[in-house]
Amino acid sequence: MTHAFSWRQGHTPLGPLPGHVDDEKVSLGAATMPSEYAKALGARLRAIRTQQGLSLHGVEEKSRGRWKAVVVGSYERGDRAVTVQKLSELAEFYGVPVSELLPGGAAPSPLGPTPKLVIDLERLQQLPKDKAGPLARYAATIQSQRGDYNGKVLSIRQEDLRSLAVIYDKSPTELTEELIGWGVLDPEARRAVEAF
Repeated sequence: MTHAFSWRQGHTPLGPLPGHVDDEKVSLGAATMPSEYAKALGARLRAIRTQQGLSLHGVEEKSRGRWKAVVVGSYERGDRAVTVQKLSELAEFYGVPVSELLPGGAAPSPLGPTPKLVIDLERLQQLPKDKAGPLARYAATIQSQRGDYNGKVLSIRQEDLRSLAVIYDKSPTELTEELIGWGVLDPEARRAVEAF
């Protein structure tokens, strides 16, 4: 545009600033499509959300309506521009640095969902206390902190597994194998330990 009063951020009367990426939409003939940057940003947002095991509706529920599923989905598709302020707030909600959401750097580690560490609480209750006592107490503490009392399964983080390994005086790999042997962890948990 050449109108002096129609400037947009990142634009001059003669067009975009050099090196500026228009992260709203790029016009391709008659069709308007999200820019590559907006798509890459959306892919990063989706990767972080799925790593945390959240659906779009899960984000809306966990945020108590602060983040609407339709809005987060449109950010992830690159259909809606996200402001720096909103990006910062989303990073805080997900508990990650803003830099993890921005394209161009290293991918979130790893890109895509991380294998889950899910404790089978029903199986845990069947084990002898001398064997599973520390794990049972640790799981009960996490349930209490989360207010999560479904009683069937409990997702834990890799950091939790590291802490439990210290409690059991084993390496995370050794403890994972033992918990798989007890039937408390699914064999798929081995992949999560490999990601350490």
